[in-house]
Amino acid sequence: MNITCIGCGYVGLVVGTCLADQGHKVLCIDSDTKKINKLKKGILPIYEPGLGEILNRNVKEGRQSFSTSLARGTETGEVIFIAVGTPMGVNHDADVSAVFTVAEKIGRHMRDYKIVVVKSTVPVGTASEVTRLIKNNQKQTVDFDVVSNPEFLREGTAVKDFLEPDRVIVGLDSPKPQLRHIMETLYRGITHTERPLLFTTTKSAELIKYASNAMLATRVSFINEIAGLCEKVGANIKEVAAGVGLDSRIGTRFLEAGAGYGGSCLPKDVKALTRIMKKYGLKSEIIEAVDKVNEEHKLMPVKKIKTLLPNLKGKRVAVWGLAFKPGTDDMREAPSLTVIKELQKAGAKIRAYDPVAEANAKTLLKHVTFSYDPYDTLKGCHALIILTEWNEFRELDKKKIKELLKEPNVIDGRNIYEPEEMRRLGFNYLSIGRS
Repeated sequence: MNITCIGCGYVGLVVGTCLADQGHKVLCIDSDTKKINKLKKGILPIYEPGLGEILNRNVKEGRQSFSTSLARGTETGEVIFIAVGTPMGVNHDADVSAVFTVAEKIGRHMRDYKIVVVKSTVPVGTASEVTRLIKNNQKQTVDFDVVSNPEFLREGTAVKDFLEPDRVIVGLDSPKPQLRHIMETLYRGITHTERPLLFTTTKSAELIKYASNAMLATRVSFINEIAGLCEKVGANIKEVAAGVGLDSRIGTRFLEAGAGYGGSCLPKDVKALTRIMKKYGLKSEIIEAVDKVNEEHKLMPVKKIKTLLPNLKGKRVAVWGLAFKPGTDDMREAPSLTVIKELQKAGAKIRAYDPVAEANAKTLLKHVTFSYDPYDTLKGCHALIILTEWNEFRELDKKKIKELLKEPNVIDGRNIYEPEEMRRLGFNYLSIGRS
């Protein structure tokens, strides 16, 4: 099929590239001319493992192209994906203005039947509003359908998540058999009995996305609260999480204690869901508590370093890991932003290192010295704080780490080292949920 994908961010670029790799002809649209020009040269605007190789192959073989012309995308695309950003607004509502702007333009340029697929994360009822906007902006009456098709891509593993999904959700409000058939055809190469294609209404599909992210966030905040209890009673959170996760009703995923969650999805979607519930006159006590616990837990590394260095004024602190998780350069809502700013408020001087997120970090953090490797970061520092569990940190020479630090203080916000080994080597070592 001829596919148009509007928006070349994390979601749009991965979706467009992977659909092209499935054999469809894909035109990716974005209003950012610089971004489109870079993509035409094979330069990715994001860090996503494996994506560049697939994109370059698709471009070379003529299946994927790029443009700033939404009119052209509307004209050529049989299926048009809307994958623009929906950032958190002033009152924590999802800002869907970009989605609505695209919908209006699609309506103005539409000349024959189209399937418009809302891929962006949007509040319940957005598909209905997109339908209204397209219809109201048509210059001539043309039949079309709007589909809700939320994404479940994890940054760092987005390509794999698209090609090997747990499930694909397709929300339809139209009874047309051909609409269902086209969506089945679109995803035929990646869905089967164990990775089902689930058809729902558009409102159910929209809510599935928010409810899924809220559940994942709940698990993170829950295990972080239990980690606090583990420290008080002398238990080990890794052992507790392993035991809990062996229950087949619960499972092990998202039960890793640490310095809190961040990123482009969980923080804003949890906040947006509380706003949606309040809009309909419902309490959101559990979801609000999840958000509150996470924001408090981001400060845990700061509280811990102050037990080792009560007076941080003039002290130098090394920070390993700035991205909100390994495998991405995304700094949105990253715990490192909260931690570093709090340390600076206390008078500390920061040296930091991240293997891929430095460029993005420099736009968000001021008065931070960025280092070229993990060891260089440590020179003359009174403490090390680990905030992202990049694999390269696990394999470093711990004796060298101790030699480079001015004082052997380590706050492990991701539990990548073992307490017994670190203390045996002479570190003042504090982690999350392990006494």
